[in-house]
Amino acid sequence: MTEEVLTEPPVAGDELTTLLGTLERNRKVLAWKCADLDAAAMATTIGRSAITLGGLLRHLTRCEASSFVWKLNGGPGFTRAEWDSDWEWSADSDVEQTWRDWRAAVERSRRLVAEAMADGGLDRAKGHESPGWGTPSLRRILTDMIEEYARHTGHADLIREAIDGRVGEDAP
Repeated sequence: MTEEVLTEPPVAGDELTTLLGTLERNRKVLAWKCADLDAAAMATTIGRSAITLGGLLRHLTRCEASSFVWKLNGGPGFTRAEWDSDWEWSADSDVEQTWRDWRAAVERSRRLVAEAMADGGLDRAKGHESPGWGTPSLRRILTDMIEEYARHTGHADLIREAIDGRVGEDAP
């Protein structure tokens, strides 16, 4: 299940195109790091860390929902226990279901971003209000998601290299 990897967001795009291009690039690089592995490989850990590639996909599926369903639109969030179970992955976990869940979350996020752009653009702030923080704009949520993917792609780099030596960003 190798996916095409974008090497760069638009070089001279407007703000929205740059934010979305950067988020899409991060999503695709993470997907490439996790691609073509069985459940045992997706359960690989390194050192003392409990993070696995399967756990990263599960975590980012929840981050997509948390960001675009809850923060952006005020929909249902996740419990602490649900967040804490993100990293749990075993060699008998269903890899294909994890991929389906992640792809569905990304598609839903793309749709919700398009709806928010039509309902106020990057300044739209109509979702969940956090005490002491306020209601985040779409701009802030996109920036946070870029950071979330970038951080976890670094984890995926290390884990994937330990599994089979795959390094870098571009498929051969």
